[in-house]
Amino acid sequence: MDASINTARQRLLALKEELLALSSGSGDDRKPVELDQQSVGRLSRQDSLQVQAMAKAADARRAMALRRIEAALRRVDEGDYGWCVECGEEIAPKRLESDPAAPRCAACA
Repeated sequence: MDASINTARQRLLALKEELLALSSGSGDDRKPVELDQQSVGRLSRQDSLQVQAMAKAADARRAMALRRIEAALRRVDEGDYGWCVECGEEIAPKRLESDPAAPRCAACA
């Protein structure tokens, strides 16, 4: 296997582990907000709801990033990594360096 492909695989796996760790660490923020009038004031509830919404949005972004990483790992396994999924041209190494999960060349993106 080409050294750059092996490096890309390692970077993708590291990104995947990082995203999974972030996702597991934010579980409490995504839990339903208690609406107990006695222990929490209205503003505190609003803050809690906002934190919950932001945590859910961040989790959705992480899930999308994980899907992109999984697709890139499949392309590595199939020998298609580094080639645009749309036009078939080579993806610039600088683009893959900045985003190892990039599925398209700059022209198609």
